[in-house]
Amino acid sequence: MRARQAGAGCRLGVGWLGPAGTRCRVFPMPESVYDVIELIGTSTESWEDAAKNVIEQAGQHLRQLRVAEVVAKDMVLRDGKVELYRTKVKVSFKYEGHG
Repeated sequence: MRARQAGAGCRLGVGWLGPAGTRCRVFPMPESVYDVIELIGTSTESWEDAAKNVIEQAGQHLRQLRVAEVVAKDMVLRDGKVELYRTKVKVSFKYEGHG
């Protein structure tokens, strides 16, 4: 069996198989806790720019951003034309408990 990096059709987990019988290489993550929030970014240009705006602004207020996942895209319409692109993104960041 050939080893593949996680991603590219591989599911994370020890001993999991990827596509066509390939074995996925597992990259251990430190034991940590992450919080996940949903944010909506907007742009007059594209969904990609809207998603980028989410990450840039979240990065100014949250530390240790880890993963972003686009979960929905929509548009605001006015008079039959696109006025605004909106992208909903789940963003995870390392949880730093207080106490």
